[in-house]
Amino acid sequence: MAWTIDPSHTNVTFSVRHMMISTVRGQFHKVSGTVDFNPENPATSSIDVKIDTASVDTRDEKRDGHLKSPDFFDAEKFPVMEFKSAKIEELSKTHGKVHGDLTIRGVTKPVTLDVEYNGTQKAPWGTTSAGFTATAKIHRKDWGLNWNAALETGGVLVGEDVKIEIDAELVQQA
Repeated sequence: MAWTIDPSHTNVTFSVRHMMISTVRGQFHKVSGTVDFNPENPATSSIDVKIDTASVDTRDEKRDGHLKSPDFFDAEKFPVMEFKSAKIEELSKTHGKVHGDLTIRGVTKPVTLDVEYNGTQKAPWGTTSAGFTATAKIHRKDWGLNWNAALETGGVLVGEDVKIEIDAELVQQA
């Protein structure tokens, strides 16, 4: 069955260490995509999600500008990052793993998302929605996101591991 991502009820967030002592969190405001979701047999489902790299928001305009620059996402040259599923494993009725390919800056690498299925619900206006929460951890340098600065007392300004958390609501298409 065809489902689309409801952008007003979907959040793609990330967190990364800052100066090795704190965590910076951010999100992407523009997310779209389609999912062929089969609740009766999730392993036959597929996912294709696109994220507008220029929609990054860390609540700091200067930092957001740096993230959009060629040092990081290079949003002008690579306006979209994309995730496409390759295999879905059902571990239980509410948990699974989605294996797929994440493309950032033209570099495609495999990523596995740990997924929780939150169920489906009929909306008051007659549509059906499904909810999911997914998490992953990636090493940003694998995608060419290499920029960093050494700290005077040792360590680096930006951590290399990035935690990703996604809260997605899908709407079934007629």
